[in-house]
Amino acid sequence: MSLVCPVILGSVRSDRQGLRAARFLVRALETRGHEAPLVDPAELKLPLLDRMYKEYPKGEAPEPLERLAALYRRADAFVVVSAEYNHSIPPALSNTLDHFLEEYFWRPSAICCYSAGQYGGVRAAMQLRAMLAELGAPSIPSLLPIPRIGKALSESGDPAEAWLPKAASRFLDELTWYAEALRAQRQKGTPY
Repeated sequence: MSLVCPVILGSVRSDRQGLRAARFLVRALETRGHEAPLVDPAELKLPLLDRMYKEYPKGEAPEPLERLAALYRRADAFVVVSAEYNHSIPPALSNTLDHFLEEYFWRPSAICCYSAGQYGGVRAAMQLRAMLAELGAPSIPSLLPIPRIGKALSESGDPAEAWLPKAASRFLDELTWYAEALRAQRQKGTPY
């Protein structure tokens, strides 16, 4: 069953490594027959949050927000790719996520975290779990941490280590299960 799974990238740095993971996951999702548009804050150039999407009069939100809202309403799940900045998530990721609320409701999320070091960004992932749950898109139990991302993935997102495609496959199997289950429930109605 085909799903819509936006891949939300969290970094805007000029030498960002997360684009490697995002490209890898977009390709892995598309190989499964899913639609996986990349949500890149560097391309969106969203302003710092002053007003949430829902706070604009209908049809008056900035174009990138209108485009994202339409995509998120079609989404079955979200894949979030996060670096670890000072044991937390990047400010660009928080800003990108915080513009919306209801558009996330009743959809699962999956966290791919990464770092240049050996911990793979898991400290940021723990904070991101709480944030995604509060937004209404709770994360699946599994994470996909990618330590030493510069060696694990090429710039184009090709894996250089054998464990990564296998781990990603299990990770996406789990996300697919949750996404299909919650889509079926959303079709029956939601609590509010």
